Amino acid sequence: MSSKSRLELGQFLRDRRNRLRPFDVGLPSFGRRRTPGLRREEVAQLAGVGVTWYTWLEQGRDIKASGQVLKAIAHALRLDSSEQRHLFTLAGSDSRPAAAECEEVSDHHLAVLEKMLPYPCAIQNGRYDLLAWNRVYRFLIGDVEEGVAGQPRNCLSMVFNDPAWRRAYGERYAEVCHSMVARFRANMAAHLDESDWTELVEQLHTESSYFSDVWQAQQVQQASTEVKIFNSPRVGGLRLQFTTFWLDQQRDTRLMTVTPLDELSANRLAKLDDMMNSEPAVSRRGLAHAA
Repeated sequence: MSSKSRLELGQFLRDRRNRLRPFDVGLPSFGRRRTPGLRREEVAQLAGVGVTWYTWLEQGRDIKASGQVLKAIAHALRLDSSEQRHLFTLAGSDSRPAAAECEEVSDHHLAVLEKMLPYPCAIQNGRYDLLAWNRVYRFLIGDVEEGVAGQPRNCLSMVFNDPAWRRAYGERYAEVCHSMVARFRANMAAHLDESDWTELVEQLHTESSYFSDVWQAQQVQQASTEVKIFNSPRVGGLRLQFTTFWLDQQRDTRLMTVTPLDELSANRLAKLDDMMNSEPAVSRRGLAHAA
């Protein structure tokens, strides 16, 4: 386990410990507490480990935790399934290989994106870099191709830095931001020593104080199907279901399909495709393909 992983693990454990009260875990509460949450000795007691050992784990010391002990700690801290997976990844007990980023998108992938029209569809990696997209996805909110040619378009950066995204999601904006950051943090656990991940986090901290606030929440969440309701500046309100499928788990690439939840949304997606039919049907980083 790298030093960065150990420090992230310690911070994660402290955050989850501070969220619990003795009442939450069936412990009596005696005396006044200087800080919120459980004490370290209480977590150690619940997990059946030594207080000193658990303290060292939170402090990021170079110690090894077995899978059995990690399960006990997860139970003591009442972690959900996403949080448990995150804990095991940070502790080096996740058996999945570290993912390498996919730098190429095949012609077959592009054909799938085109066949999905008029429904939005894209390929992205765990860092939220867009690797390829069709034209309806491109113009759902703004234009994902705006920016430096050939550079990856990053959805996390867009949601925090492009005012059009905030306007589109309206009162649901905070929920979307928290969900995206939680998935990003879970994905990053296997990449803590990779500069392109850490530099993106540093960049977002610099660009957006709101990102810094959301990041401090220490939330983690695995990719799943979710419903998004937002206002497209070109065609109006949309109710859409976003579903993510693995293309290559080892390379950390995913296909994201977007389907309408009602007839009105379906008609508006078709209208958007018709409005933009002069644009390439599909695109990938630095290269566009005409229909």
